[in-house]
Amino acid sequence: MSFDIDVAIVGAGVAGLSAAAALRAAGRRPVLFEALPRIGGRAFTDHPAALGGAPFDLGASWLHAADRNPLAPLARAAGIGLRATEGSWTRRIMLDGWAATEAELAAYQATSERFERLARARAAAGPDASVAEAVAGLRGDPWLPLVETWQATLIAAADPREFSVQDWHLNELTGGNLAVAGGVGAMVARVLAPPPATLHLATPVRHVAWDRPGGGVAITTGAGTHSAGACIVTVSTGVLRAGGIGFTPALPEAARAALDGLPMGLLSKLGIAAGPTPLLPAGTSLYHRVADAGERAMFFSRPLGQDHIVSFFGGRAAWALAAAGPAATEAFARAELARLLGGAPPLGPAVLSDWGTNPAFLGAYAYARPGCMAARAAMAAPIGAGLVIAGEAWCMDGLAGTVGGAFLSGARAAGLVQRKDGFTGA
Repeated sequence: MSFDIDVAIVGAGVAGLSAAAALRAAGRRPVLFEALPRIGGRAFTDHPAALGGAPFDLGASWLHAADRNPLAPLARAAGIGLRATEGSWTRRIMLDGWAATEAELAAYQATSERFERLARARAAAGPDASVAEAVAGLRGDPWLPLVETWQATLIAAADPREFSVQDWHLNELTGGNLAVAGGVGAMVARVLAPPPATLHLATPVRHVAWDRPGGGVAITTGAGTHSAGACIVTVSTGVLRAGGIGFTPALPEAARAALDGLPMGLLSKLGIAAGPTPLLPAGTSLYHRVADAGERAMFFSRPLGQDHIVSFFGGRAAWALAAAGPAATEAFARAELARLLGGAPPLGPAVLSDWGTNPAFLGAYAYARPGCMAARAAMAAPIGAGLVIAGEAWCMDGLAGTVGGAFLSGARAAGLVQRKDGFTGA
């Protein structure tokens, strides 16, 4: 049977771009359909006027686990500058408007180390539990909520009471981080850009018919329907859970259960022009000691020497602020920074990410609920004849939730297509 398209790829984020690159290298002819008017997905470098046109990563900001991140060698091969972040950050914790002492910072570090020992032990011994339950022995330690904020709310975009400790352990981001000159999103768009003729931007896929009697799949967009020998769907679990794409027949029960176990977390970012006052040296991170995990924002001053301050906030607080709207979110961040610095600093305009409300994503990245870590492996094989699902949520290589994990998942999906198991169009 002949098809309009060899392999259709739904989504031109990192997973989709990686799958397309791997298929092209194997002599296949993939075609990408992207709902947005750009590529890169949640790896997106903007140059907002509010920040003077400086590059600003609204999504992925670093290449985590640098020694095993598959995007690092691609960036180096393209001549893109990478800078190790370890040793370049100055950490400041504020206590009621005053910087923590060396002794207090040492106490925080000790709590962090105890957290990791307890969480790793529970993850190894089982049964699975929430991160909060796994470290319940530390409850009452005044530094625990801040450690939980780092380890769950900011890194995993998840509330520690709802986040699997085994999933936390599997995806610990060891091995250092790399900052990318010009931004992670810009790097992705440069090293993974597909041939223009194979890319359909601003073309959301509304429906995928798979397991067809004649083989292959049918992809329906607002511009019509295309037949394809195989299809790789790379949209977020948020979009899939919300029914943003219809499937005929419906996805199997195992796939639907996997989606239920992998909801989207939210990590929001706000960039604020630093204004005429230096405030903090470049590379300074600033945050409160908190009473409850995730209740406060973290700030990072002048990344890569740029003249702005970045605010991060995640989990339940980020979702509540997304629902309240951009103005309320910006007001929250400015009030937090004023509280940290002991007064409102003379700052300029701001720019805000919209991952939680953007219908193309509906979150930042996926996390596993307690007892659901195995959900990440649920898409390890094709779904029926011709359909593969890929993305950061389905990475099983210790990089779930990252651009590196999305890249690996896309490459794995391309390999499944290449194996021809059940793919009549291959």
